Amino acid sequence: MRVVLVSGGVISGVGKGTSCPQSSHSPSTSMQQRVSSSFGGRCEPRHGECFVLADGGETDLDLGNYERYLGIQLSNESNMTTGKIYKLVLDKERRGDYLGKSTESKMKTWAAAIMINAVTATPPVAVQVVPHITDAMQEWIERVAKIPVDDSGEEPDVCIIELGGTVGDIESAPFIEALVQLRHRLGREKFFSIAVSYVPIINGEEKTKPTQHAIKQMRMAGLIPDMVACRCERELDDATIQKIARSCQVEYEQVIGVRDMETIYQVPLLLEQEGLLKQLQKGLALDKTTFTLPAARVQQGQALWDIWTKTVAPKHHLPPVTIALVGKYVTLDDAYLSVHKALEHSAMRCGRKLNLVSVDSEHLEHDMQQKEPTKYHNAWKALCEAEGIIVPGGFGSRGVEGMIETTKWARERRVPFLGICLGLQVAVMEYARNIMGLRDATSEEISAHAEHRVVIFMPEGSKEQMGGTMRLGTRTSHFKPGTEWSKLRAMYGGADVVVERHRHRYEVNPKYIEDLENAGLSVTSLDDQGVRVETIELKDHPFFVGLQAHPEFTSKVLNPSPALLGFVAASAGCFDEISKMAEKKEMLVNGTNDASF
Repeated sequence: MRVVLVSGGVISGVGKGTSCPQSSHSPSTSMQQRVSSSFGGRCEPRHGECFVLADGGETDLDLGNYERYLGIQLSNESNMTTGKIYKLVLDKERRGDYLGKSTESKMKTWAAAIMINAVTATPPVAVQVVPHITDAMQEWIERVAKIPVDDSGEEPDVCIIELGGTVGDIESAPFIEALVQLRHRLGREKFFSIAVSYVPIINGEEKTKPTQHAIKQMRMAGLIPDMVACRCERELDDATIQKIARSCQVEYEQVIGVRDMETIYQVPLLLEQEGLLKQLQKGLALDKTTFTLPAARVQQGQALWDIWTKTVAPKHHLPPVTIALVGKYVTLDDAYLSVHKALEHSAMRCGRKLNLVSVDSEHLEHDMQQKEPTKYHNAWKALCEAEGIIVPGGFGSRGVEGMIETTKWARERRVPFLGICLGLQVAVMEYARNIMGLRDATSEEISAHAEHRVVIFMPEGSKEQMGGTMRLGTRTSHFKPGTEWSKLRAMYGGADVVVERHRHRYEVNPKYIEDLENAGLSVTSLDDQGVRVETIELKDHPFFVGLQAHPEFTSKVLNPSPALLGFVAASAGCFDEISKMAEKKEMLVNGTNDASF
C-alpha cells in the first residue's frame, strides 16, 4: 500500500479538504494508468460540519469533497476522529486486551509490589498514547484502506489521508506521531507527504516566513514534506518559490503554487500544469512499477480527464440562472455547502452560471414587516426575482413560517420549487393549510398538541437521545404505479426504484396521505414498506418537487444529482432537453458524463 498524506500549516481552512482529492488523485490518464483505485480518509481531532455517507455515517464535509471529486463511496470509518480512537482503545482495555502488555518498568514495579503483598495478582493495565493510541490509529488506517471504494471491487493501491486542522495543534499530536511511525514502517517510496501552506500578500509582497515556520514545525514533529503546496491569491513569483525551497530544505520542483482559480473545479488543471503528477509518480515510485492496467481502464481514465477538462474549462458569457435558497442557517458559510455544490454541478450541466441568493426564512415572515421592514422587503424582493426556489433541510421551529410562505409563493406563481427534507415537510404543511383548509396544520416538531399534525415524529426514533438516532444513510424510494408523468421520475431515467441518502427524525403523517392526494398533491413514491412518504409533486406545475431524502449528498461534479439537475433545468427553461437525456440514460457512462454531451 502507498500512502499520500496531506497536512496543513499556518492557518486552518487553507484548502486541504478541497485540494487533497484533486492533488492526490488528479483525474489524468497517466495517473489512472498506475493507480487502479483510490481511498480517501481523514484523520480529524475535531468533528466539523455534517455530511451523510451511504452507511449513515455523519462525518466532516471534506469527505463530501472526496466523493464529489473522485466518484467514490466512502464509509463512516473513512473519518477517523479522536473520539473514535479513544473509545476503541478504552473498549479494548475494558475487555482486558492489554493485560500483561505494560511497559517493562511498570511490570518491574508491579512484580516488586507483589513481593511485599502490596497489590493483587492482576497485572497493571498501562494504556498510553504511545504505543496504544498511535498503534490503534495505524491499524485503523491499514484496515480501512483495504476496503473497495469504487465499482471495480478491487482493494485500493493508494491511501489518501488528510490530517485535519493545523500541524502544531495540541489535539493533532497523537495523529502526527502515528503517521510518522507509519511513514517509517512503509519506507520512503510508499509514503508521500504534501504540506499545504499559506503565503499571505502584505502591501503587495509575498511573505514566506509563515510557511518557513510551518514547515519547520512539521519537521520537528517528524513529518518530512515531499512537496510544499503554497496557497496564494495570485501566481507566486519565481523568487518566492526559490526562497521557500531553500528555507524548507526541498528542491525547487517540490514547491508548487496553488493560486485562486475561477472555480475550485479547475484546480486539477492547475495542479497538472504545476507538475504535481510527475512528483507523485517519482515520489511513490510509480514510474518503476511493472503493473499495468487493462486497456479499458486506461481509456476510462483518459475519457474522465477529457470530460473533466471540457466540463470545468472557463466559460464566459454564460446566461445566469438565479436560485433563491431559503433557509434558517444562511448566516453560516458552510451550512448548505452540499446543496450549493450540487446546484453548481447542475448549472454546469445546463450551461448556465449559477447565481445563488441566500434568503433568511425568518425575514419572510409577516411579523418581520413591522419589526425590520428593510429585511422583510429585501427578502421578498430576492424571492420575486428568483427563477427557482429551494428550501433545504433543517431542525426546529424557527423560520418555518417563512418557509411555508415561500412554498405558497412558488406554488401559486408556478416558480420551480425543490423542497429537501424539511422542505418537503413545509410543502405538505402549506398545502394542508391553504388547499385542504386545515388552518392549524403543522409539524409535531413545532406543536406536539395541534389537532392536525401532518408531520409527525418517526415511531422508531428516540426523543431522549439526540445523537445518532435519526433515519440515516441510504434508503430506497419506490415510485407508485401511475406516476409515469412524474418530472422527478423522468430525471431518474424512469426508474421504478431509486436510492438516496437520508437524515431526518420527522416524516409526513401516513394518516393524511389519502387526503393530500385527493386534494391534488401527489405522493409519487413511498419507502420499501409502502408507508413512509419519500417524494411529493404537483402534476400541473412546471416543477414542484419535495424529497424526504438529501439528494445533494450524492451529487458529483460530472454526474449531478437527478433531482437538483431537474430543478435547475426547470429554472433555466431547459427541462425538456435535460430530461430527455436522462430518459435515454445518455447522462451516465461509467459514472461520468457522456463524452458526446
